[in-house]
Amino acid sequence: GSMPFGYWLVRLLKGEDVRTVGSGNIGATNVWRTYGRSYGIPIVVLDIAKGLVPALVGTVLVGELAGALAGGAAMLGHWRPLFLRFQKGGKTVATAGGTFFGLAPLLGLIGLAIWVVVFLASRYASLASMATAVALPFVGLALGEPWPVIAFAAIACVAVLVLHRANIARLRAGT
Repeated sequence: GSMPFGYWLVRLLKGEDVRTVGSGNIGATNVWRTYGRSYGIPIVVLDIAKGLVPALVGTVLVGELAGALAGGAAMLGHWRPLFLRFQKGGKTVATAGGTFFGLAPLLGLIGLAIWVVVFLASRYASLASMATAVALPFVGLALGEPWPVIAFAAIACVAVLVLHRANIARLRAGT
């Protein structure tokens, strides 16, 4: 989770620090918005993979609790990357999405569908991310997912909302 792919890719190919442009985050949304889809798509895939792989391995080898903990650790690493000396990272949305794909694939697909629908309707990635985060604990309950999945969804929801505080303020102000 601590591998700052957005930072590394932009630094390697553009010689720039992605933290100095746009929102200042190293995540896929800022990279995509600032440098375009040719930079954003690989970062989306890599940020999803850093949640998917540990969650899937933990889930398959041990169980849902281990998968949820591994995915949560990946999210923490994305938010405060070791390789950037624990400075500001990303907002964990793609990494959380990857965790859901590894932990509860149907819930991950539903989350992706919710994100796409809200994004297409609003054109705001932050609104799509927050709406998805709020919906997934309830969708998980409706699907009868095990408690570690529900707990992860609830904690991830809080994390996404807290990390989007500035976005919430801008959305409320209409900016």
